[in-house]
Amino acid sequence: MALTPTANKPVSSATFAHKVVAWQRQHGRNNLPWCDQDAYSVWLSEVMLQQTQVNTVLPYYATFKTRFPSIHDLAAAAIDEVLALWAGLGYYSRARNLHRCAVLVCDLYGGVFPSDLQALQALPGIGPSTAAAIASLAQGQRAAILDGNVKRVMTRHAGIVGWAGLGAINKRLWTTAQARLVSAEMTVASDFHRRYTQGLMDLGATVCHAKKPLCEQCPIAIDCAALLLGQTTEVPTPRPKKITPKQWRDAVVLHTQHGVWLERRPAQGLWGGLLCLPEAQDKPAVDVLVADLLRGRGITPDLLPWSVHHLKHTFTHYQLHWTVWAVNVENNINASFTLPAPWVFAPWADIPTIGVPKAVLKVLSPQKPAA
Repeated sequence: MALTPTANKPVSSATFAHKVVAWQRQHGRNNLPWCDQDAYSVWLSEVMLQQTQVNTVLPYYATFKTRFPSIHDLAAAAIDEVLALWAGLGYYSRARNLHRCAVLVCDLYGGVFPSDLQALQALPGIGPSTAAAIASLAQGQRAAILDGNVKRVMTRHAGIVGWAGLGAINKRLWTTAQARLVSAEMTVASDFHRRYTQGLMDLGATVCHAKKPLCEQCPIAIDCAALLLGQTTEVPTPRPKKITPKQWRDAVVLHTQHGVWLERRPAQGLWGGLLCLPEAQDKPAVDVLVADLLRGRGITPDLLPWSVHHLKHTFTHYQLHWTVWAVNVENNINASFTLPAPWVFAPWADIPTIGVPKAVLKVLSPQKPAA
């Protein structure tokens, strides 16, 4: 759906693209650390930037590039180290896919990203927009992207009404993005396609804000449908509001002065592959869990030194309320005490480097003995 028939008037792709490129050369974010970089750097930044702001990504990107200067370094790393460096960025499946993708690119392509869009999209964690970003920004190819910033620019300029999460609206946006690409023979500079792609992202990030867009600074404002009709505050159509569901869970911190027992999550699902606190339905279930772990030692859970903490953590789709029961079993075990997989004993000093979610780190920090 478009705002009005006027919003559907033909737009010259050449005029549109050349204005974006000219603006990007002068006003774009040309100082971002992944600008003018190779495919590895572009790919790493694009994955980190999925549903995450640039200012949040910058320190993580710097850390990753320092620890993993090349895709070969990343592929050779242990997944626990990758997850540990990712902690705090959220959406941990991105980190797992990042590692898997690095391994495949090294195994299948000798560490060089393929130039074919379909081959790129076949790699873990790379969708159509990320594949196009790699092809355009790193390889100079003619390819349409559609990340969050670009969606906002395209939605307003074309006057597309409807939430972008709907299939029909998303398809319309892709058609619009493809239609605004300039044919190869109409480009003059070797970096034209890269600057065009970067320019669209820069426009969305610095000018075409979700709230209070700076239309007077926009190089394509003259034929922007939303601006012409005075509807920049209504377009893009916001996501339909939903009540955030809440979940209540009990968790246990089984620890000594030397470290804590954690449970590795299955690869799929929340915090997949990370080391987390074991969960139970309620305190009686926690007692059963601890009793089972310490079975044969004559220990009664209700006689152990328990403490309780409460934590609220908000995810994209729900809010988690944790009641965390901590118990020090220092006097009830010996040095040979072990637990079977998926349990892992984590020394306090190792916890920041072994892939533990930030929410779990918040719980564990009060338990760690003072140095």
